[in-house]
Formats: sequence, C-alpha cells, structure tokens
Amino acid sequence: MKQKIRFEKNIKDNILTVLESAEVDPGVILPLHEEDYDLETISAACNEGFDAFLRVFRRRSFFPTRDLSEKLFESAVGFFADPESDKLVIDFNDVDTLPGEEDFSLEDDDVELDELLDEDGDTKEDEMKEIDSEDDTPKFTPEDTSEHEN
Repeated sequence: MKQKIRFEKNIKDNILTVLESAEVDPGVILPLHEEDYDLETISAACNEGFDAFLRVFRRRSFFPTRDLSEKLFESAVGFFADPESDKLVIDFNDVDTLPGEEDFSLEDDDVELDELLDEDGDTKEDEMKEIDSEDDTPKFTPEDTSEHEN
C-alpha cells in the first residue's frame, strides 16, 4: 500500500502534526489519521536516536511498522535540524519492504470464469429431486410433551 506521511510544524503552538494518507485505489488518496505531538519532545527524542524517537512517536492510535518508522526517523532528523522547514512529506510503499516481490497483476486470460462455472455448477434436475425427496415437516402428536411441541 502506498502511503504519504506529512509532518507539519506549528512553532507558535509548539505542535507537530502528523497526517497519514493512503492510496486506496490507483490514483485515489484518502486521509487516514491525524496525530499531534509536542514539538520539543519529539525533536529531543529524534536527537537521542531511533529507539527514543520510536518510544515517543508510536502511540496506541498510530503505530507504524518498523520499516516505516525507520524511514520517518531518517527523514525527521534533517527536518527537525532545519528551523526554516515547516512541512515534510514522506512517501512510503510497503511493497518496497518485500525484496524480490513484483507487482501482482491479473491478466484477462489467467481466469476463465465460464470454465470454472461449468465444472462445479452442473446439477441435473434428477439429482435435485433426489436431494429433496424426503419430507422435512416436523410431526408432533398430542402426547408429545417435549419443548418442541407446537
């Protein structure tokens, strides 16, 4: 899945806003989540190293994978070091984390639905009569005092 993570600094209010968006269909990107952090705390954690950054950055409501977290950390180091930058956009595609995997695409010739339906869906009328030949109506007598009585 392709994701965009956007960092926005609000220096006046001392807030870092992290916005997560994802491509749900080719060319269709929807916002997924927004999380606010204390700008000084996250910046200090970033200076201490990846583990400190991860402890502050991950939350119950926003818990990125380790691969994504590493990419965010690497980008955030320069972002927090530059006081002039106020926005940062990070693109992440989780397919890149699977080495050797290629994009899967289904060709029209790969699946022939008509053949699949012919193999499993052919039921003759005689077979249907045989299956439904028994009477499934429950029969009760007046002496029957079971809980299934009408």
